Parts: sequence; C-alpha cells; structure tokens
Amino acid sequence: MSNQPKKIKVLFRLRSLEMGGVPRVVLDLLRNLPKDKFDFTLMLNLYQGELVKEIPADLKLIVVEKGKEQMSSNSFMQKIQLIWRRMKLEVYDKFPSILYKLKVPEKYDIEIASSYAEFDMVLNSPDKNSRKIAWFHTDVTYDVNQERAKARIDQMKKFDHVIFCAAHIKNVIKEFYDVTYSSSSVVYNAIHTDKVKEKALEFEVKYEELKKPIFCSVGRLHSRKGYHTLVNIHRKLIKEGFEHSIVVLGDGEEKNNLIEQINQLGLNESFKLLGTKINPYPYIKNADYFVLPTRSEAYPLVINEALALEKPIISTNVGGIPEMVDGGVDGILVNYDEEEIYEAMKKVFTQPELIEKIKQNTKDSYKKFDSKKIYNQVTEIFEQQNQIKLENERS
Repeated sequence: MSNQPKKIKVLFRLRSLEMGGVPRVVLDLLRNLPKDKFDFTLMLNLYQGELVKEIPADLKLIVVEKGKEQMSSNSFMQKIQLIWRRMKLEVYDKFPSILYKLKVPEKYDIEIASSYAEFDMVLNSPDKNSRKIAWFHTDVTYDVNQERAKARIDQMKKFDHVIFCAAHIKNVIKEFYDVTYSSSSVVYNAIHTDKVKEKALEFEVKYEELKKPIFCSVGRLHSRKGYHTLVNIHRKLIKEGFEHSIVVLGDGEEKNNLIEQINQLGLNESFKLLGTKINPYPYIKNADYFVLPTRSEAYPLVINEALALEKPIISTNVGGIPEMVDGGVDGILVNYDEEEIYEAMKKVFTQPELIEKIKQNTKDSYKKFDSKKIYNQVTEIFEQQNQIKLENERS
C-alpha cells in the first residue's frame, strides 16, 4: 500500500482563453505548481481564445461549450449555434447542479474563481464542502459603475479565501470601502525572465520603416487603457520636433475609434496598431522604450516582461505598478494626465543622463521577480485551505 499523501484536487474555473493577463496567469500556475501535491482540472465555459493552444497536454480539461472557432463557417448556421449555446449557458447558470451532473465527474477540495467573471460560477457550485477561493485582479476605484464594484467587493466576503494580485488592490478596498476579509493574501503574478528572453529571440522585428526611437505598448484597446491620450501626446511631441514612432500590440472595442483618430491627425506612418500577437516579446525587445498610459490597472504582467527585456518603462502610477517599477530608477511613473505623460516621454529627448541611468538599472530589474517564491506561496495557501476542509469534515 502506498504511503504517498493524497493529492489535493483543485478546480480552476475560467470563462475562456482569449489573450489576456488572467488566463496567462492561470495557465502559468497550472504548468508550474507541484504536480506531486495537486491534481488540477481547468474548467472552461467556452473553448475559445488564442491561448487554447497553450493548455498543458497533461492537464485535465472540462469544456462546457464549444468556442466560435469550432462552429460552422456558414454565418446562418453559426448564428443558430450561438443562440443554442447561449440558451444552454443560461440554463447552466440558473441550475448549476445540472451543469455539474453533466460535465463535472469529480468532487474537488478547492474551487477557484480565476477572476470576478467566475465569482458566481464558483459560489453557486453544488459542492458545499469544497473550499472556495476568489482571485482578484481589478482596481475597483476606477470602475465607472461603483454599484457593480461594491457588489463584487461584497461578493468576495462569501469566499473562504481571497487572493489579491497586488497589495494596492487589497489596500484600496480597505481605504475606499472600509472592507477587509478575514482570510486573504497578496500573491504577485509570476514572471519567467529566461523564457521571456528566449521567446524574444524567436524572430526579428526591425521596424525599418519607422523613425527612432520606438515606444512600444501592449494592452487591450479599451478606453481605460489611455491609448487615445497617447495618440494626442504623440502628435504633440512630433509637432515640437521630437521625432519618434509608437507601436501598440492588442485589440479591442476602441480599435476603430483609434484608427479614425490616427487618420484624422495624419499619424498613419508613425503610430501603428499591430493587433494581438501570441508572442509580443520580439516587438518589445526591438523597441527602445515601453510605455503604458493606462487609467486603471491591477498588476500587469507586461510591465515585468518589459523589464525582463531591459526596457525603460514610462507608465502611469496606478494599481500595482508602483510595486513593480521603481520610479526614477528603472522607469518613470506619473499620474494619468496627458500633460504628465507628455512630460515623461519628452525626457527621453531632453534628459539623456536620466534615461541612460534608467537603462542601466533595468539590467538588474529581473531580480525583483522570484517565480519560485510565488509558487511556494500559492502552494501554502492551497494546503492551508485543504487542511481546513479536512478539519471541518472530521468535526
């Protein structure tokens, strides 16, 4: 008879695998947390997104419904399939016991809501004995719908444990809403410096047609990401004679508005929207600076990745970014304000000594990110929650 301790069964719930910070964090954890201690299952509501191909081959996978990529190429048939899919998902939302009976063959020690999008999914699980963990990646102070933000804050009280991706995220909830959680942790997102550098060499991006220096940014094209502001700043710098180019990697609902803005201002040759890239690292590596003009963030992985590639950062001082970038050391941090971001970018041209100092300091920035420490921290949290479950079962 084996003396091996029983593995802790963990279920991660996730809506889908579109390119984004949360799915990347989940996949990274599933690849790197100790397999001798945990038996992992990933449950996707929709089998769709650019990151589907990165699901580990040995991972247990539960798919609730097909993704668009698996549907008919006939537009009429696809509409029928989408309507039928939506109807089934609505039934599963209303009657989660049916979902679990049909799709979930096992019981789990721990169920994890990977973001607020999965809160209801996990809290409505018919398994009342599993420990429920919420993972929160959002700076609620910037939510334009404060009623929704407060609802999410209150909903987290129903979980057995809450994990915040940055200390700032946890602190603002206490400061602005006077809410604390009896069981919570701060766990930073892991960054693999060696892998980022390796992927950055997979192909070359020359930017030959663009004027130097090159500012690169990666993010969803959403109004809160500030790219409309960055376009205005770019135009102002060009008009003042500071030649440069900007490339932005990402897609989103603001894409058409940004294209129109760029066209109207005559910036087509110097402000480029390159779309989503599965491997953005060669684009970052071959740029000169990384800029993030966002109004709201939690703990954006791309900042760590840009630092791993030794790129000086110019970013807004929001969310967990000050926990990642040392202002004046390996980057420049400013408020979300068009004039302040403009002045920060202008320093590239007017303060060469400061910029050179920042460039030199980025060479040691990778030392701030210890992935092994993060995996040990998550392992400890899961083991503690499982121990509580065992004690509850014995009592």
